[in-house]
Amino acid sequence: MLISFTLENWLSFRDPVTFSMVASEESQHGGRVPRLEKHETRVLPIAAIYGGNASGKTNFCGALSFAKHLVVEGVRIDGPIPVQPFALDAAKAAQPSRFVFELLAGEDIYEFGFAATREAVVEEKLVLIRGASEKILYHRLGDNIEFGDIPSEGEFLHYVFRGTRDNQLFLTNAISQKADNFRPVYDWFSNELVLIDPYSRFERFEVFLDENNPHSAAMNDMLSQLDTGIDRIGSEELPLDSALAILPEDLKARLEKEISEGTAVRLFSEEPNSRAIVARSNGKLSAIKLVTYHRQTDGPDIRFETRQESAGSRRLIDLLPVLLGLSNQMSGKVCVIDELDRSLHTMLTRRMLEDYLASCDANTRSQLLLTTHDVLLMDKQLLRLDEMWVTERDNAGASSMFSFSDYKDARHDKDIRKSYLQGRLGGIPRFLLGGAGLGSRAAGEAETKD
Repeated sequence: MLISFTLENWLSFRDPVTFSMVASEESQHGGRVPRLEKHETRVLPIAAIYGGNASGKTNFCGALSFAKHLVVEGVRIDGPIPVQPFALDAAKAAQPSRFVFELLAGEDIYEFGFAATREAVVEEKLVLIRGASEKILYHRLGDNIEFGDIPSEGEFLHYVFRGTRDNQLFLTNAISQKADNFRPVYDWFSNELVLIDPYSRFERFEVFLDENNPHSAAMNDMLSQLDTGIDRIGSEELPLDSALAILPEDLKARLEKEISEGTAVRLFSEEPNSRAIVARSNGKLSAIKLVTYHRQTDGPDIRFETRQESAGSRRLIDLLPVLLGLSNQMSGKVCVIDELDRSLHTMLTRRMLEDYLASCDANTRSQLLLTTHDVLLMDKQLLRLDEMWVTERDNAGASSMFSFSDYKDARHDKDIRKSYLQGRLGGIPRFLLGGAGLGSRAAGEAETKD
């Protein structure tokens, strides 16, 4: 689970900004809020981030994506670290970008943070948090590193650090060198943090192709209930040469050599929403693609290519596997979806959120973070005040983030949507042409935060 995330000097985020999933004292929807008994705290299962265009929502998601990539993949030996500092302040542009995560991995809470320029990681720190105490596992500063109480591994870890490149996280190199002391944190970034941008296609679409998969029937049922016109998802074998036609010859040869028995790779072509998997079974490679079926009133089901479906239906096909996966009590995924509502009707988006939240309780360990412009979701019957956030950009171009629970006047009996649209909570466009525009602060100064 993500407990908090602090970023500084990243794109439009000039100053330190902390996003927290720790639940407030609010009692509304309290039964669905996960409780970490060992740590005597409650962590929210969902957060919706609002804000005007260019206010920082996508930059926030981009920071999570950058951190995940640097931890899991790293950069090439002589490559630059793709940090993007705040460009509208010359002093900040020359300083490192900073990222600090507080996360639950297994049953333990860790704080992991780093600061980096394009040339080097200038600081990196990992701390194990146990109740009121903190144990520093390591602290890297420039060319030096200090380890906590790891006596049996100390010499080896120093050796690993000496082999860590300036443009590489120590955490990443430690795992590559099979130093598993810090693997829970690496695995959280690698396996638990899932990021979906507005145009990405969720990779694990092959769950639709396996009728024995527990999610297959549920996804077909949801597609039918959500008025997509789709009765069910199916699969169809493709000529292998046709499926591999989009690939250069050297990559074809590599796939045919490296795909082992029982494994598969996913292929995405330039043709809109065309996707297939290539797998080896009984020693033979085969290709399968997704198709959809619509029911006729007086005949057999009609087959459609996925590209023939509406943008909204295709978006659902992308999102349903991950949303249904989050509803699994055993899931520990933290799914971040930028522009969840893209191409979706507001009632459909709400239904998906309601279904996810209905599965949440004190034992839930999954989380859903989303950005949206859909103010009809800004409803206290759906979301708590501390589950609604807003991003705002000031006159200097710097972004900030606030939870609605930070506003002392954002009471349960107040129309939160009306206050937001009136500009009292910030996070809406400020129209400058023609004087005091629709979203100007002339419509009402922002309400006071605690």
